Amino acid sequence: MTARRVVAFGGGHGLSASLRALRHCAPELDLDITAVVTVGDDGGSSGRLRAERGGLPPGDLRQALVALAGDHPATRRSAGLFQHRFAAVPAGVPQLGEADPDPPATDGPGPRDQSTVGPAPRDRGSGGEGTGGLGATGGDGLAGHAVGNLVLCGLMELLGDPVAALEHAGAMLGAVGRVLPMSRQPVGIEARVRGVDPAAPDQVHTVRGQHQVAVTTGRVESLRLTPAAPAACAEAIEAIMAADWLIFGPGSWYTSVLPHLLVPQLADAIVSTSARRLVTLNLAAEKETLGLSVADHLAALHWYLPELKVDTVLADARAVGDPEPVERAAESLGARLVLAPVAVTDGTPRHDPAALGAALVPVLGADR
Repeated sequence: MTARRVVAFGGGHGLSASLRALRHCAPELDLDITAVVTVGDDGGSSGRLRAERGGLPPGDLRQALVALAGDHPATRRSAGLFQHRFAAVPAGVPQLGEADPDPPATDGPGPRDQSTVGPAPRDRGSGGEGTGGLGATGGDGLAGHAVGNLVLCGLMELLGDPVAALEHAGAMLGAVGRVLPMSRQPVGIEARVRGVDPAAPDQVHTVRGQHQVAVTTGRVESLRLTPAAPAACAEAIEAIMAADWLIFGPGSWYTSVLPHLLVPQLADAIVSTSARRLVTLNLAAEKETLGLSVADHLAALHWYLPELKVDTVLADARAVGDPEPVERAAESLGARLVLAPVAVTDGTPRHDPAALGAALVPVLGADR
């Protein structure tokens, strides 16, 4: 059987869930998996590295690599290492750059405007999170960083190319698929949001930064990238044009899914490829999509890429509720709605990789 080439778009936990689901059905369908990942993250460890070192924020790329990591015990251990996050050094323990209070003897010498909402200016010496930056001497520079973020940052500096760095990291993890950035240059995410200030519910503000957009309490009315037309990763374009299926979602709609449609070269490839297209809907609204119905999520795809046609929309019946408006929204994109139990059984709004994989098998395995 010829391998089915699947390209999954997203970032963060949503893309990780999709990739783990594809791992579950890969043996049965012989899938060739490529992840195309957003590069707009500006929060946490990724935001600190992006501000201090430049280059692509590594966090979402790391999560995709770990989701595709091989099953050998050594590669699973490496995946665990990539996910390990340094804790703060306990009080009283000497930190990097601090003098030991009783050093042992050695043989050598001793050592906006009001309409704009966005992240506060970064103190480059503080790391932006209340801890020291990587080069700080007055704080714990490693606290909060994931090991895999540091590895990817180092590989990108060493090899001079993020795609080469991801290929090398994928080999380290025995990855069963490929991870690519949507662009070789980092992007900014900006949104026009109504009702950020509860005292002025009709006022529209510009919210800048992926993290700020993700946690905004207003209603997102429009989204844009900076720069407005970043160059798409050439390898991602090649994967899209050669694909049998493109998968969008689940994930943060405005900060992980829709940004791919705002990269002109990616959008052109997504529309012009002969691949079929599948949208996996979220199980619950997030802060950035409060006020949006399930059907509105599909309407947003059409709003940002009117030429987009979709073949299948996959959703959980319990999350959809009344299926009729969702069916109409799916039909407006040219798609049929498939309902399946894809959530974990503990009641939390999380996709179960095995259940999602089982739901994907008949969809991805169907002949045209």
